[in-house]
Amino acid sequence: MSQPRTAVALPVIAIAGLGIESSTFSPARTGAAAFHPSRGAEVLERYPFLAPGAPLRTAADWRGALVGKSLPGGMVTAAAFAELSGELLDRLAALPRLDGLWYDIHGAMTVEGIDDAEALLLARIRETVGPDVIVSTSMDLHGNVSRELAHRSDLITCYRLAPHEDHMETKERAARNLVDLLVSGAPRPLKAWIPVPVLLAGEQTSTRIEPARSVYAAVHEVEAVDGVTDAAIWVGYAWADEPRNRAAVVVTGSSRAAVTAGAERLAGAFWDSRRAFAFVAPTGSLDGCLDDALASGARPYFVSDTGDNPTAGGAGDVTWGLQRVLARPEFQDPAGPTVIYASVPGPEAVATAVRAGVGATVTVTAGAEVDDTHAGPLTMTGTVHAIKHGDRDAGTEVVLRIGSVYAIVTKLRKPYHHEHDFTDLSLDPRGADLVIVKIGYLEPELFDMAADWKLALTPGGVDQDLPRLGHRRIRRPMFPYDAAMPDPDLTARLIAPSDEPLTGDDE
Repeated sequence: MSQPRTAVALPVIAIAGLGIESSTFSPARTGAAAFHPSRGAEVLERYPFLAPGAPLRTAADWRGALVGKSLPGGMVTAAAFAELSGELLDRLAALPRLDGLWYDIHGAMTVEGIDDAEALLLARIRETVGPDVIVSTSMDLHGNVSRELAHRSDLITCYRLAPHEDHMETKERAARNLVDLLVSGAPRPLKAWIPVPVLLAGEQTSTRIEPARSVYAAVHEVEAVDGVTDAAIWVGYAWADEPRNRAAVVVTGSSRAAVTAGAERLAGAFWDSRRAFAFVAPTGSLDGCLDDALASGARPYFVSDTGDNPTAGGAGDVTWGLQRVLARPEFQDPAGPTVIYASVPGPEAVATAVRAGVGATVTVTAGAEVDDTHAGPLTMTGTVHAIKHGDRDAGTEVVLRIGSVYAIVTKLRKPYHHEHDFTDLSLDPRGADLVIVKIGYLEPELFDMAADWKLALTPGGVDQDLPRLGHRRIRRPMFPYDAAMPDPDLTARLIAPSDEPLTGDDE
């Protein structure tokens, strides 16, 4: 069994991790460059709470190894994973003896030929740094927690809000819990893990509305119990097809009774609420949403083109939605309702528009270079309204005015979450009639801006109609795929400490 650790005055803690949501239903593939990895001292610059002089910074000797985060996308190539994980492990091996490691990941990374990539990487990390190192794992609530990942982690937590307005707070909590444990010299905590056979999209489990608001509010109550260090509920990631994809609960702490009771309370509440989870906004077909928007007096009216959402793992270049918009007679006259559409990638189209310059009329073809499952490349003739270079994600952005539609075309795919994403392109989203964004639930700035909003259930690699996607490898029975399934066993499984062998299967 684990023995109490000797408290250290200034623990040495490394930071490492790779993060991405990977849709296995998108034909896209993600390479190493998409992770924009930080190395060494620059890793610490990612976290405001580790700024020089900050209390948490001075509480430990922090050592950056490698942290890389990619926009959600398709599966990570085997070569990219080998390159990034190999460098990460080499950098860890070059560090002095560690007391702790903060494993900063997302939890929904799928790698070609590998199941449960984050657990595999953590196993390799432990082989590198040794079994005595205490690991604190921070995750997105749309990640997946297998029994193996819970076992390899000593502390584990995730976001408690969707949209993730608490993402930095969560990372700080994971780092602080790790420092507190190391400084106290306490034994490795107990971990109560419960897999919950529910797999729902994030747009159906937003904490903005019930029942997720109340289900997640209980996390704070469980965490406040004596003997509990942290509590977490993972919704899981719906757009990948692996056995680990499902909801899960983990409660960590020093009291067996407290972590067990807390985990069973949270898992039971999530399961009991399964039929009440609903989309965070009214839904409809794209044409139906456009009809409703045109009939409404609310301005600006936002429509989410959900099936190709690049922040959920969509390829971002599905042209189906933009084709439908441009075909509408209401938008073919420049004097028609003002529509902003964000966005579709088209590197050659962007290059043509840049050569022509603002004010020129161009005919270009964009989209469907990666995902042509639902529609082919789209040819458009329009006036170049704006050009912007140097975006971190898009590289170069171009706005084409086609009738009354302002279509954003990018060199590389980009999510549009902030007002400045539009105003930087000489667009006025607040003054538009319709703003159509490849997104699921609206991020906070857009949510505050929208006078009204609907989710269009459109096709793509992150289709909101989950049964339509055709999962074949998830564990069954699973709600909602097996809606009449019996109640599952939601008894807490106490996971062995990370320095002890793990036996049994991932149930």
